[in-house]
Amino acid sequence: METFERKIFTGERALFGARDLTLTDCIFEDGESPLKESAGLTLRGCSFRWKYPLWYGHDISLRDCVLTDAARAGIWYTENISLTDTVIEAPKTFRRARGINLTNVTMTNAAETLWACRDITLQNVSAKGDYLLMNAEDVTADHLLLNGNYAFDGAKNVILRSSKLFTKDAFWNSENVTVYDSFISGEYLGWNSRNLTLINCTVESLQGLCYIENLVMRSCRLINTTLAFEYADADAEVTGKIDSVFNPSSGKISADRIDTLIIQPERTDPEKTEIVCDDIGERLSRPEWESGD
Repeated sequence: METFERKIFTGERALFGARDLTLTDCIFEDGESPLKESAGLTLRGCSFRWKYPLWYGHDISLRDCVLTDAARAGIWYTENISLTDTVIEAPKTFRRARGINLTNVTMTNAAETLWACRDITLQNVSAKGDYLLMNAEDVTADHLLLNGNYAFDGAKNVILRSSKLFTKDAFWNSENVTVYDSFISGEYLGWNSRNLTLINCTVESLQGLCYIENLVMRSCRLINTTLAFEYADADAEVTGKIDSVFNPSSGKISADRIDTLIIQPERTDPEKTEIVCDDIGERLSRPEWESGD
């Protein structure tokens, strides 16, 4: 295997089609697509400072590397790539790639990142940016820290564990998502999703958990969560109180307390949802914005 150490590569496609290389403490700058269509690469302590560095590659490993803000749209159409102890400052990294493994990775501008990618494993990843993992499939994440809206839109087959998500409109249009032992804060959580399961999670959400087909919740807490479960088919076991429940479509919802239960019989059949709660503050047949007061 050929080895380069402390080299600076410039110009477009500087190492185009490279095979079986080890690159240590190298810099790629002033040139697009330096490692396009490469394979069998091991990169250690390298820095990418220009656009499209790793397109159409496969079997690539990065450790202690940096993709600067200028390395935009850095890894597209690539298969079997791992990044460890690496910082990604650029947006739109990873598109239509598969076999992605990120461990101890920080993404400071993760806007539109990991779109339409498959077979993704995230371990101790921190990301900031909107539309992370849109239309991604087969995702496993452990200790993901996310600050950015519209995450997991259209995603399928997702398992998250021990994560913290600060994200408006998360999991919209998603399918087969299971979240364990996590904290989720954001408005309109889970709308138009199918098979969303939350286990031992804490959720904060205005009008969250609505328009869902087959929502399952076990040992979850809802804090500052109002107008929940609208037109949702829910099997929800909530520990503590729910601020307000609004027009669920079917299933069973249990809680220690519900401050306000709003069910409009002309819009949803109350017989189709079992409410298990001995402490309901008030029952309304219409929301306050339709009360005419």
